[in-house]
Amino acid sequence: MEFEHIPILLEESIEALKIKEAGTYVDGTIGGAGHSQEILKRLKGGRLIGIDQDPAALKKAKSVLEPLGKNFSLVHGNYKDMPQILEDLSIDRVDGVLLDIGVSSHQFDEAERGFSYRFDAPLDMRMDPQGKVRAYDLVNDLSGQELEDIIFKFGEERWAKRISDFIVKERQIRPLETTYDLVEVIKKAIPKSARRKGGHPAKQTFQALRIAVNNELGVLEESIPQIVDLLNPGGRLAIISFHSLEDRIVKKTFQYLNQSCVCPPELPVCVCNKKREIKIISKKPLAPSKEEMSRNPRSKSAKLRVAEKL
Repeated sequence: MEFEHIPILLEESIEALKIKEAGTYVDGTIGGAGHSQEILKRLKGGRLIGIDQDPAALKKAKSVLEPLGKNFSLVHGNYKDMPQILEDLSIDRVDGVLLDIGVSSHQFDEAERGFSYRFDAPLDMRMDPQGKVRAYDLVNDLSGQELEDIIFKFGEERWAKRISDFIVKERQIRPLETTYDLVEVIKKAIPKSARRKGGHPAKQTFQALRIAVNNELGVLEESIPQIVDLLNPGGRLAIISFHSLEDRIVKKTFQYLNQSCVCPPELPVCVCNKKREIKIISKKPLAPSKEEMSRNPRSKSAKLRVAEKL
């Protein structure tokens, strides 16, 4: 399947980066290079580094970017490894970083990747096909309590306990091997009256398992301070998130990095020696326009937050 991905909040994120013609920029989740090609078009003497866990994304990105010039490098990896990736490329600091968090449209639509409840496929959900843990392993090997915790925490699913109980009961008969195996168990677990309220009953559980398989929230939380350290003064970090768990991490981490002191208020003087590292550019997250949401329904939940290194 051809790697197709419609860039979300394209104009807003490119504007947010305040691109300098001779600057160095990183697209930490390059996907189909929709954002990156617009960055590269604006560089004259500058450099673009694109990172992605998915080899199919890097192949697509190469085909998109090559006609625009040679001043780019593509790296197979996770954006959490950006410090090492840049060191390997002999780059000390950069002028901007873009992160478009979550699963690409291509990954959802490529049935065999197992991300979607719309297709019958092996329970996989790895963004990096070389990753060790699959959704199959979580569903069939974790305890009922561990499954419940994942489904409730990462999926915010009110029926997490019933779903985990039904999974444990079903796998005692046979392993759950495919997405449809899991969907059927979820449908049994959630009462019909609750399922009539709209939305696919498996949506939140699939989201939870995908997040757990790829450690998405842990990677995001760990990476933001590291990325800020890599920015030149005045450099921008722009992050597009797609659900409240991601956006909450971005918001709270930006708020922390924006503070100059985190000492308890009862202390007469500051002893933490914390320095303010960023200026928050987007006091409220930017959302897609009605026109964009109409053109691309998958953009509806997107939020863009932007910070600038001091």
